Amino acid sequence: MTRILFVCHGNICRSPMAEFVMKDLVGKAGLEREFFIASAATSAEELGNPVYPPARRELARHGIGCGGKIARQLTARDYEDYDLLIGMDSANLRNMRRICGGDPEGKLSLLLDYTASPGDVADPWYIGDFETTWRDVSEGCARLLDNLTKEY
Repeated sequence: MTRILFVCHGNICRSPMAEFVMKDLVGKAGLEREFFIASAATSAEELGNPVYPPARRELARHGIGCGGKIARQLTARDYEDYDLLIGMDSANLRNMRRICGGDPEGKLSLLLDYTASPGDVADPWYIGDFETTWRDVSEGCARLLDNLTKEY
């Protein structure tokens, strides 16, 4: 089983969007038993909060639910517990390295590293554009799944 943890700053927009998009893709591919997928924050400011309403609405617009998800913070233990820890932007990645004590096993990456256009996933918290974030997350998750299922 491949264990994937998506990570962003607050765990209320981008990383839960990635978590639930990936769960949807995995489910549609019939691979639920092959993956465990979750998300976390690098900061503590949104801990315990649900997915931000505009992010929840964007997921729902595409037929994806995210009920019951609350923000939690990344821990050093997550580095041991997950096979891949995938950040949404370069600031997340820097904080992930700090929290995890580096990346000796090469588990840390950015979501868009799996696409033809590496870079940061658009942050809807600042730009207010959840559709652009949806496109980034959807493309990144689809390419990540393609990459991971080459083995199957």
